[in-house]
Amino acid sequence: MNMPGMPHNMRVRFAVIDSNILTGIGLQEILEDIIPVAEVVLLRSFDELVEAQTEMFAHFFVSSRIYFEHAQYFRNHSTRSIVLVNGDLNISGVKTINVCQSEQNVVRDILALQRGQHGPHGAMPMPPMVMKQKSGVELSAREVEVAVLLSKGFINKEIADRMDIKESTVISHRKNIMEKLKARSLADIIVYSVMNGLVDASEL
Repeated sequence: MNMPGMPHNMRVRFAVIDSNILTGIGLQEILEDIIPVAEVVLLRSFDELVEAQTEMFAHFFVSSRIYFEHAQYFRNHSTRSIVLVNGDLNISGVKTINVCQSEQNVVRDILALQRGQHGPHGAMPMPPMVMKQKSGVELSAREVEVAVLLSKGFINKEIADRMDIKESTVISHRKNIMEKLKARSLADIIVYSVMNGLVDASEL
């Protein structure tokens, strides 16, 4: 998705506006894993957003505190605004993401936004393949099984029990998956599984 007036070859830009730096960095990493074409800019206040030229951003991921302090602005840009909430707070007219949940669930919610559930003109860009395997390298059948179970939220011990293997073997498979996919986090494995049809996003 390109913003009006932006050259088609420019990276799409997202703003994460939150005074909590740890929340911002965590969300930045997840967004960059899911949407490699995105440039994610961390901003600590609404003033920093204004200084950064708001029209350059495709979407705003804004903390609930900053949203309510500047509600009129974000309501006027509701198709571009996603509010970061702590828990199951619903805000009329805008999409929300609960940042006090597992990484898996945050990824699931962002994938839901990408599928166009943020309004008719608010879907985030979804490249045809987010995570590509290294040329000539494929996951083994066991690694695929582990990747699927990890994506569905199972922990190492639960995966070992389900697959009737040792937990150390699960850890070894997980390490191999991370290396083959050049994954930095569980979010990468989840996105890879969804984008390659191993898991439906609705199963997350």
